[in-house]
Amino acid sequence: MDILFFSVIIITALLGIFGSVVLLIRHQPEGGRRISFQHFIMLLAVYATVMLGFGILYMSLELLGVPLLREGKDIQTESYLHLIEDVLYFSAVTLLTVGYGDIIPQGIGRWIAIIQALIGYLLPAAFVITTVVHYDKSKEKRADRL
Repeated sequence: MDILFFSVIIITALLGIFGSVVLLIRHQPEGGRRISFQHFIMLLAVYATVMLGFGILYMSLELLGVPLLREGKDIQTESYLHLIEDVLYFSAVTLLTVGYGDIIPQGIGRWIAIIQALIGYLLPAAFVITTVVHYDKSKEKRADRL
């Protein structure tokens, strides 16, 4: 029963991550502006969703007994609060930087961390590309109207 519950949580987290990235790529700023406040807030929301989604993925796999993270000698799992703190910290550090080395992924956790780091590097590029492409298209539409 636990495996089914955590499988549903993992699938939901992965769908949330994928949906957030698709939302960012499809969303365009309004009215020909190069950047919009809504677009920036949406980028922050996508980062938060991806960070939480991967954190839930790490935590679920740790609770299922799959060793993913190591802090010092082992991940400290004496309390759920400490585990939540560790996985969210690791998720944020992996998404936003290259990592500090205080919590180290192991086994399949390395591959999950690689995917998360790749997403972290691609999100700003997707943000800039969608903004520039939309700005160029709106500029062409305005030129056609004149």
